[in-house]
Amino acid sequence: MSGCGGSTGGDAVGGSTTSNGQGVAVEVPAGFDPCKDIPKSVLDSERLRVASSNNNADYDGAGGIKWRGCRWAAPDSYAAGITVTNLTVDQVRANAKLTVRDEYTIEGRTAVAASRADNKDPRSVCTLTVAMQGGALEFSLSNPQSNRLTGHVDTCQLARGLAEKVVPLIPAGV
Repeated sequence: MSGCGGSTGGDAVGGSTTSNGQGVAVEVPAGFDPCKDIPKSVLDSERLRVASSNNNADYDGAGGIKWRGCRWAAPDSYAAGITVTNLTVDQVRANAKLTVRDEYTIEGRTAVAASRADNKDPRSVCTLTVAMQGGALEFSLSNPQSNRLTGHVDTCQLARGLAEKVVPLIPAGV
């Protein structure tokens, strides 16, 4: 998971959010639950299965930053955590601990792909953050080069492909 501070930016789709005084919304965006709202057909198209007996990826970080979602993994391929977070795309861009690798628009929403600046193999991990009202949908992928099926593919490419299947499922205005 990535964590950062900063002020909320204009990347949210829709109206304003209630801040916790530290620049993040008090809660994660409502209206899309990665654990329930991603159909099995999308997960199957990526060969993603529940990563462990508990695929919960909920996490509370410093400064009131929250992630709520689930984890999956594909055999001989990548692992993914898909969470809603009260971080915004602008906060991810402003985080000095992250290196922004690329920026996209997915289904009309701003998206930024980043990896930790201190990562010795930045190609093997990627966090793709897609704007939502009051925060973002975050795809955190791990794809070591030793993975037989996808280790040769840049992880941010994999994250973008997955995001392009999931982001259209987010209801308008969320």
